[in-house]
Amino acid sequence: AIAVHHMEGHLLAPLLEAPDLIPPFVALLVSGGHTQLVAVDAIGAYRLLGETLDDAAGEAFDKTAKLMGLPYPGGPQLAKAAETGTPGARRFSRPMTDRPGLDFSFSGLKTQVLLAWQGSDRSEQTRADIARGFEDAVVDTLAIKCERALDAAGCDTLIVAGGVGANQRLREKLHQMAVRRGGRVCFPRPALCTDNGAMIAFAGALRLT
Repeated sequence: AIAVHHMEGHLLAPLLEAPDLIPPFVALLVSGGHTQLVAVDAIGAYRLLGETLDDAAGEAFDKTAKLMGLPYPGGPQLAKAAETGTPGARRFSRPMTDRPGLDFSFSGLKTQVLLAWQGSDRSEQTRADIARGFEDAVVDTLAIKCERALDAAGCDTLIVAGGVGANQRLREKLHQMAVRRGGRVCFPRPALCTDNGAMIAFAGALRLT
């Protein structure tokens, strides 16, 4: 059982937006400090399906942005740079997707990007291409693992919480995956992707009902 109050707040934030959401569902928690897949069998009944073995997704975004010289907080800046990147110009690995399991690892990806950046001409277009390649790698990896988690949990509803949940490409990719499965994916409003008291209070209220 996961008894982290803070995490539960994140986890249940999407329920503020979609009160008709009834467990079971799978939750992807993607923030600066967490990358976890959790099966929500009922409110208060959680099973950890997989988590990051090193950097969280948000942390990987921030660190990768920093090593490419983007200002802090780097994650959103990197996503902005990726918008002008050429899809497929730079391709990086989708870590841990070639073997079974639901754990994540992002530190190797960060190293690949560092090497690509150091060996490049460091132009704006190259930065954009590398940013796009990195973002696609992270988004694909998260989507592949989410789909596996839904299979493992035997359900088709995914909820996403945490700051990285505001990433547009991640939202699109997970939406396509859910539609293909005949399921649904719920995201909190970007304002609810960050830490706030409303989520914590809401999680507390749900506990009482």
